[in-house]
Amino acid sequence: MVRTQRATVYIETTIPSYLAARASRDIVVAGHQQITHDWWQHHKERFDLFISEAVVQEAAKGDPVVAERRMKYIADIPLLPITGEIMALAKQYLALLSIPLKSALDAVHLACCVKHKMDFMLTWNCKHLAHGSVIKKLNEYNMEHRLFLPTIVTPDALMGRDE
Repeated sequence: MVRTQRATVYIETTIPSYLAARASRDIVVAGHQQITHDWWQHHKERFDLFISEAVVQEAAKGDPVVAERRMKYIADIPLLPITGEIMALAKQYLALLSIPLKSALDAVHLACCVKHKMDFMLTWNCKHLAHGSVIKKLNEYNMEHRLFLPTIVTPDALMGRDE
């Protein structure tokens, strides 16, 4: 468990992916990229950021040039350990949340946030993580099992409220 003065934020892999990618022609993705760059440049300093080895594994995949850019974004962010307890919880989340095996690291991200008591998980993964039905099931399960409840958000939800 990590405790600091500021709110803690687990940076899920989609964040460095959006930061490192070429500008998309898809208007929605381009908007997400712009929001992510804005959050990274103007808002991240208000939080204590963390990643796990799962983020490093995902960020290192794919086109070597883009992977190198992703790795630069996360290079100085502290790593949270992935324990056996986290892996066991991730296995529970896989079944509970119907996460396909090819996306198994999404369950690891969730379990890591829960066990390390991260205040927020920052992600653009709105299929397996920042999705209303996923959050509802996760909250119900975690409350029933007396587990910590991180808040899963996209970058726009963690920007200044008065801007």
